[in-house]
Amino acid sequence: MEHGNSTEVTEFVLLGLSQTWEVQLFLLGLFLLFYSLILPANVLIILTIHKDPRLGSPMYFFLANLAFLDICYCSVTPPRMLADFFSRRKAISYGACLAQLFFLHFLGGAEIFLLIGMAFDRYMAICKPLHYATVVNRGVCWALVVAAWAGGFMHSIIQVALIVPLPFCGPNKLDNFFCDITQLIKLACADTYILEFIMFFNSGLATFMCFLLLLISYGALLVRLRASSSLGKSKAASTCVTHIIIVFVMFGPAIYVYCRPFRSFPMDKVVAVFHTVVFPLVNPMIYTLRNREILSAMKRLLDRSGLWKGK
Repeated sequence: MEHGNSTEVTEFVLLGLSQTWEVQLFLLGLFLLFYSLILPANVLIILTIHKDPRLGSPMYFFLANLAFLDICYCSVTPPRMLADFFSRRKAISYGACLAQLFFLHFLGGAEIFLLIGMAFDRYMAICKPLHYATVVNRGVCWALVVAAWAGGFMHSIIQVALIVPLPFCGPNKLDNFFCDITQLIKLACADTYILEFIMFFNSGLATFMCFLLLLISYGALLVRLRASSSLGKSKAASTCVTHIIIVFVMFGPAIYVYCRPFRSFPMDKVVAVFHTVVFPLVNPMIYTLRNREILSAMKRLLDRSGLWKGK
């Protein structure tokens, strides 16, 4: 559409991870192998927790929701990225770009709030064990999950509402394999200094504050466990350490992307791959591999289905 001497952008061209055909084929095979192994494993985690009554505690309820969120999150950008490996011109419409941005921040924000809910669950289990079953009941668990989704929605809708009024009149090339605010805002035909400042607070600073809050919370729990004489403190400490690992894995790339000026840096694409493709599916796997109860329940489920021949 013409506006004076400028043209409204109706699509964006994604430059992708590489312009070399051989490299694209290698990456396609690598990502397909990764998905064929890790994605079914995340589905298995959800099925195991759902089917095994011994995994009915709130901790496993939250883990199943985390795995579901990660699967959804990895359905936003990677499918299009894989399809684009076969395309010479990787174009995405303006509407699809905004939709990708919305769901990316919606699901990512929901994960952050869910991790806060999981930290609350661990606090009650360790610090208030006598009241744990009463306070963290199934209704409270569902309320925390709904609150996580609602928080992610509010965070994302703010991002989109700030992007929609921006004029885009060219250029229209995004030096990445998906649409995100850090790339998109640089193409706007307007002064975006104040907008970048607002988005830094909404994404960058908020993410960093949540990261610090979770680290302090789990650090305090580990200190309390160290001074405790309870029989289950070793298992509780192992669970807290696992949560800390997941916090670092999830928040590290997000802090790198959003807690800095919206400019291009050499490692941007590498970090983006780990942030949107690799780490989300790995998060539940880290938790599972460090938890014997889930591994045993998986073996029982596979044994009943005839896919595993246990001893």
